[in-house]
Amino acid sequence: MAKNTSSSAFRKIDVDQYCEDNYKEDEVDQVVPGQGPEENDVKILLQKGKLIDALKLVLTKAPLGTKNQQIKENALNLTLSVLLSIKPSQIEEAVSSLDMNLLDVLMKYVYKGFENPSEGSSGHLLVWHEKVYNVGGVGCIVRVLSDNRRV
Repeated sequence: MAKNTSSSAFRKIDVDQYCEDNYKEDEVDQVVPGQGPEENDVKILLQKGKLIDALKLVLTKAPLGTKNQQIKENALNLTLSVLLSIKPSQIEEAVSSLDMNLLDVLMKYVYKGFENPSEGSSGHLLVWHEKVYNVGGVGCIVRVLSDNRRV
């Protein structure tokens, strides 16, 4: 039989901290202006035919935490140009060379490319989406949709 006590010492969680009025959005890491992939480096890799290296470069230097829209737009345009320059027959090889974090960033760019379609990009991005989904699974999509750091 349980003993009835009037003590509230067992309560260790302050529920008032979760009040909607007290909620503050998580701070995003401050970034240095100019962060993002360097266009010249990517173009050199593309000219040399090192498409997978160019893809890895734009994904590792993605400006996820910045609020500067110009940096985000430049990175998006550069990444989409890399994605569209890789042939559909090479996509599976490129996707298999990426780790899970880079797959998530790649999926973010695929969805961002769907938001702003250009001539002939949607079909190519669908192939990218399929290949990333085959490797990353549903978890990749869920992580992208639930992450508050946008590309």
